[in-house]
Amino acid sequence: MSANENPLSSAQPGRKIIVAIDGPAGAGKSTIARHLARHFGLLNLETGAMYRAFALKALRMELPLDKSEGLASLATETDIRLEPGEDENRVLLDGEDVTGLIRNQMVTDAASRVSIFPAIRARMVSLQQQLGSGGGVVMEGRDIGTVVFPHAEVKIFLDAAPEVRGLRRFDQLGPAPAVQPEEVIRDLRARDERDRNRADSPLKPAADAVLLDSTSMTLEETVAAAEAIVAAKLDRLDPRSRSGKCC
Repeated sequence: MSANENPLSSAQPGRKIIVAIDGPAGAGKSTIARHLARHFGLLNLETGAMYRAFALKALRMELPLDKSEGLASLATETDIRLEPGEDENRVLLDGEDVTGLIRNQMVTDAASRVSIFPAIRARMVSLQQQLGSGGGVVMEGRDIGTVVFPHAEVKIFLDAAPEVRGLRRFDQLGPAPAVQPEEVIRDLRARDERDRNRADSPLKPAADAVLLDSTSMTLEETVAAAEAIVAAKLDRLDPRSRSGKCC
């Protein structure tokens, strides 16, 4: 491979590497993506934030979340952008910074409901492809390796048992949460059902994805395993990348 053909070098023209991380809710995709982005010098794009931003707009407009017509029309006139930040992306909804407004449970639940509609997914996929078209990114979601970037160089499907994912998410709620662990687990199971059985872009591993089940792993072990998966792929693409920053 000549220097001009090296997909790992940020100094060369052409698209750079894309790392796609898919998996169910609560699997730890955002945490793993942030680490991989920092470690390999990539841009972290959290696609779930885009669905939450759209859900926030739908809630503000008081649109029914179970009717696709109004939502589809709203999607065509909605612009969502992600800008890299210190610890997380800035999320811009029609130019407004809504980063701090999309993390509450109401918006998260609404995002799960609106994301089942093909028109909404098509709009988000289009925006995501624009954001990641140049490569050099870690993109996480539920259909990145199967729909958004089926030709991504690295694909990881991150999973864990729903009980484990639910307890991890419960622990993230902080002291004196308003719900019980059983409720969190039940909500995760319901979301799994919607995600895995929706007609458009159901949650499933890409045929060439590496399956990473963290059920019995600590966070540190999961991070190390994900890092090794990316490093091994980079090494196959270009052995010179083994020493660190890739692209």
